[in-house]
Amino acid sequence: MADELPDPKCLIVADADVLIRNALAEYLRNCGYKVFEAATADEVIMALEEGAAKIDALLADAELSGRFNAFELRKWVRDHHPDVEVVLAGSVDSAARAAGHLCDEGPHLQRPYDPQSVAAHIKRLLAATRRQTD
Repeated sequence: MADELPDPKCLIVADADVLIRNALAEYLRNCGYKVFEAATADEVIMALEEGAAKIDALLADAELSGRFNAFELRKWVRDHHPDVEVVLAGSVDSAARAAGHLCDEGPHLQRPYDPQSVAAHIKRLLAATRRQTD
């Protein structure tokens, strides 16, 4: 089990594949994160808008479905919840197809997920954000 975080951070793991989403979410919970799961962009938006918990980061599959694709969702999150870090994951081909003209940078992680790499990436991302706000 990874080191427990001093102040548990809240994440959303968004992936339509329930087996992948559940396995990764459980791994991240064991790393000390509080994890919410979403199958579509619409579920992500609902979780952010309800505000039941302060979400620190969103990990979304680049091929996420719903009202927005993952790249449009990233833009929406940046516009409406700029304090939420967004990490996209996908293959290079799927990312290029989904991104079109909407993105300013590609996916940060590749599927299939390596859970340890995901946890390490999120930890670095949140640590950098924390340093910027201190």
